Amino acid sequence: MIGRIAGTIIHRAMDHVLIDVRGVGYIVHVSSRTASTLPPVGEACALYTDLLVREDLLQLFGFPTLLEKEWHRLLTSVQGIGAKASLAILGTLGAEGVGRAIALGDWSAVKAAPGVGPKLAQRVVMELKEKAPTVMALGGTLTVDTAPSDEVIEQAPKAAKRPAPAPAPKANFTAEALSALTNLGYNPSEAAAAVAQASESPEATDTAKLIRTALRLLAPKD
Repeated sequence: MIGRIAGTIIHRAMDHVLIDVRGVGYIVHVSSRTASTLPPVGEACALYTDLLVREDLLQLFGFPTLLEKEWHRLLTSVQGIGAKASLAILGTLGAEGVGRAIALGDWSAVKAAPGVGPKLAQRVVMELKEKAPTVMALGGTLTVDTAPSDEVIEQAPKAAKRPAPAPAPKANFTAEALSALTNLGYNPSEAAAAVAQASESPEATDTAKLIRTALRLLAPKD
């Protein structure tokens, strides 16, 4: 299994990138969102990958974080969602957006992805609603640095060393808030929906504020 690719970009397109790793070029298929964030040709990059194996086909799919890779694997477990549809959904919503849409039951957000119809979008939300809290709770630990190693950069003289990207704070806040609410005894699905809704509030700028906002949403209504 090829779980990560690190090397120098020698070709870019809207849906894939060609990465040179010690003289071997790997075609890695990516979402439009990921493609737009990749460095220019000649620079170093790294992507977490998922390998699709069929009788007549081997394809690599790349993701900037382990969290996004995990969502891809979960999305493709839904009948009717192949790798192409999964990348379309992730490209439209991003990893955190996918989690929020599923937790809130917002199938219309999933339907906004190219090639995903209403029935398929509803199936995604229905089948993954109970599984979403688990992935959301892992967000803080799965969102990690994918900066290329110094060894790879040194072997590619034209590749400028890029600063290590900081972990996505929203993923960390979501994971910590969801963990806190489930520890307080709230149902994981209800907690995930409350955290997803609370994260849209401009007041939820850190974990503590996100938890307080979510608790207000979970409080019994008069």
